Amino acid sequence: MDLLDDSREVIRNDGLLLLQQLTKGNAAIQKIVAFENAFERLLDIITEEGNSDGGIVVEDCLILLQNLLKYNNSNQNFFKEGSYIQRMKPWFEVGDDNSGWSAQKVTNLHLMLQLVRVLVSPMNPPGATSSCQKVMYQCGLLQQLCIILMATGVPADILTETINTVSEVIRGSQINQDYFASVNAPSNPPRPAIVVLLMSMVNERQPFVLRCAVLYCFQCFLYKNQKGQAEIVATLLPSTIDATSLSAGQLLCGGLFSTDSLSNWCAAVALAHALLENSTQKEQLLRVQLATSIGNPPVSLLQQCTNILSQGDKINRRGSKVQTRVGLLMLLCTWLSSCPIAVTHFLHNAANLTAQISENLGEEEQLVQGLCALLLGICIYYNDNSLENNTKEKLKQLIEKRLGKEIFIEKLSFINKHECYSKAAQKPQPTFSNPDHMMFDHEFTKLVKELEAVIIKAVYKSSEEDKKEEEVKKSLEQHDNIISHYKNVIREQDTQLEELKQSVSSLQAKNEQLQTTVSQQLAQIQQHKDQYNVLKVQLGKDNQHHNAHNSSAQVNGFQPEEVSRLKEEIEELKKQQDLLKGELSEKNTLIQNLSSQAGSQTEQATGGSEQVSELQKEIETLRSQLYVQSSEINRLQTERMELLQKIEANATAAAPGDHAPQAKNIELEEKVASLLRELNSTKEELKSVSEERASLKQELDSVRSTAAILQDEKLKLTQEVSESKKEQDDLLILLADQDQKILSLKNKLKELGEQVEDEDDLESGDAADEDDLDDDDGREDDM
Repeated sequence: MDLLDDSREVIRNDGLLLLQQLTKGNAAIQKIVAFENAFERLLDIITEEGNSDGGIVVEDCLILLQNLLKYNNSNQNFFKEGSYIQRMKPWFEVGDDNSGWSAQKVTNLHLMLQLVRVLVSPMNPPGATSSCQKVMYQCGLLQQLCIILMATGVPADILTETINTVSEVIRGSQINQDYFASVNAPSNPPRPAIVVLLMSMVNERQPFVLRCAVLYCFQCFLYKNQKGQAEIVATLLPSTIDATSLSAGQLLCGGLFSTDSLSNWCAAVALAHALLENSTQKEQLLRVQLATSIGNPPVSLLQQCTNILSQGDKINRRGSKVQTRVGLLMLLCTWLSSCPIAVTHFLHNAANLTAQISENLGEEEQLVQGLCALLLGICIYYNDNSLENNTKEKLKQLIEKRLGKEIFIEKLSFINKHECYSKAAQKPQPTFSNPDHMMFDHEFTKLVKELEAVIIKAVYKSSEEDKKEEEVKKSLEQHDNIISHYKNVIREQDTQLEELKQSVSSLQAKNEQLQTTVSQQLAQIQQHKDQYNVLKVQLGKDNQHHNAHNSSAQVNGFQPEEVSRLKEEIEELKKQQDLLKGELSEKNTLIQNLSSQAGSQTEQATGGSEQVSELQKEIETLRSQLYVQSSEINRLQTERMELLQKIEANATAAAPGDHAPQAKNIELEEKVASLLRELNSTKEELKSVSEERASLKQELDSVRSTAAILQDEKLKLTQEVSESKKEQDDLLILLADQDQKILSLKNKLKELGEQVEDEDDLESGDAADEDDLDDDDGREDDM
């Protein structure tokens, strides 16, 4: 093992060859090598050498890994638990260009695929295989293999081995089978991978080993996969057939009735696997109708298979003469087993099987005779006697009359004596050297083993035994129904019991929590009692020995430090009370000042408004006087104009030496002059009055603005008074709280035995303050 780490490649490579020889067929050495960290070292070498692109060293490592893992369950488990399967995924990462692979790369990849198959081989224990399959799906190894499966340019032998590897990775694993069903080929339009593979299987131009690999893949896909079986059968049913795309069912029917015998056999076996251990799909397949030719009515799939079987060698086919009939007989045997309805349909339209059984033909035909005997035996064993002409008893009489029971049993034994039967029974994968040897399917060999003994027993039974058996079956069915009923009852009771157990366990947990809480509370109560007793004893001692030496001891649970702290708190509260009282008096003074100021401003506003009214009255008086004077002036001006007109008239009429009118004119002019002077004086007086009026108006505007300002200030003062009153109430409440706290602290100090001075003066001061506050409140209410 140390040679694998040698820096000299020649030594390391020879060490690999030596370990290959040592580990061949020796489980003990295989375990020793595996537990000496061989897997880690070999995988590191493969990675260093370039995985599948590496040389002969990678091949030697892969051969050694196969020696360590093949047929060695403990090493396989160690390989899986060591997370080495995950390290295999990079081996299968191939590019888009897969042309021109070297021979060494093909060899390496072939060995890598075989190594995967070693881990998931059907010959391994089922638990180990399923766990490896699960890991391969989770790490993406299966997905990588499907990419190679659908890639183009991959060599034929690598593609064949990849199909076989994918087959065993998905065999019996529901999650892997579901993933494989979802894989699509990179075509336009995309087709499911299953359809693409079936196209290769029924194509006679494809290599034989590739067609066998596809058949194995289809068998593994349907193995213990009732969901997949239903999907395949559904593609044949009339309600689900899609004429626009090619389905798996259409391909199987096409292969079943083609002129290539190998396609007939592969399609028959593939369809039989869609029915294995699935009574529902056996009944569903009876609904399948086939259009044989234009103008003729459709026939059922079962009838068509029977028709081809009865025709024998009349149809010219490529390949083995009996291969088609063997495939159809295996399909019919699988279909009719455990399905009395299918047996009834078959017997209703059955060909003369006894004639084919009784014919003495060659060795190859003996196999067909044996399968026909098996099919007839299935019709007897699973017959429900619903057809009067084909009851169990009448079929047995037919065998006795045409063949004889011994000959019938001899014909039946032809099956398991055939060489191909023993080869097919060895392992699930169909491996045949040439197409002519392709006769039996692995699952069919298990069905033959299961049915052979019961058919022989059913043929030799008398009618009375059949009746008794029928009665026993009915009683067993009734018994089974009763048992199933009680099983359901027990199952329900188990469910209820589990629920009750869970509720009991939850209640027990709650009870334990409550008990823990109670015990904790009891412990606390006991602890408090102990403390109380201790304090009681100490209090008694303190009451008996109250002196100076005991000043430092506890007094009713209080320390002297606490007493001094309480005194300090009282002093601080007193100081705070004095400060609050000072603030209260300041607030009262401020309220009084604001109230007096608001009153004076109100009086000023009232006086100003009275003065304004007086000025307005005086202005109105002056206006009336001015109106009177103006009317007087107008009258005088009118008289003046009249006099001037008279003067002009007299002047034209009078002589030049007449002085009397002239004297009168002088008099009138003097009178007019005096009136003009009086008018000027009145104008001046009116002007002065107007000026006085303007000044009074300005004064009135200023007084009005002053009154508005005073009104705003009054509102602000009123708000301040209300806020001050609220603050005063808060201070009173705070003072009351402090008084209460001081009183409680004094009482506590008195209980502690401290001397506390009386505060009668303080109380009288408080009462006086309250009286003052009451007086202030009264004044504010008056305002």
